[in-house]
Amino acid sequence: MSKPDVGTREAPSRTNGSAAAALVSAGISCFILAVLAILGDKLSFLKDPLTFYKPTGPLSGVTTVAILLWLITWGILEWRWRSKTVDAARTSVIALTLFVLGLILTFPPVADLF
Repeated sequence: MSKPDVGTREAPSRTNGSAAAALVSAGISCFILAVLAILGDKLSFLKDPLTFYKPTGPLSGVTTVAILLWLITWGILEWRWRSKTVDAARTSVIALTLFVLGLILTFPPVADLF
């Protein structure tokens, strides 16, 4: 008795756009947080608009704006990439690079250079 012919089946397409969107938006937000922290400390005209809570100073606005921008970038990237397969290595390198740059920029010796 012969086996039934099942034909050729393609593997289901796997998308990674949602995961890549989350990863890249987190990297972008880490970098934005560091840049905003430096700008909030150095530029006097940004201190008042970024001061949402007086005891913490501009840091309250810096973190709030960074979180809002994270949510916005995550939403936009998710909307664009949700049904796509993106290059995981490339998006990981981009996210990691932005994260490391943001981390380096938050250290006082580096931040004081600007």
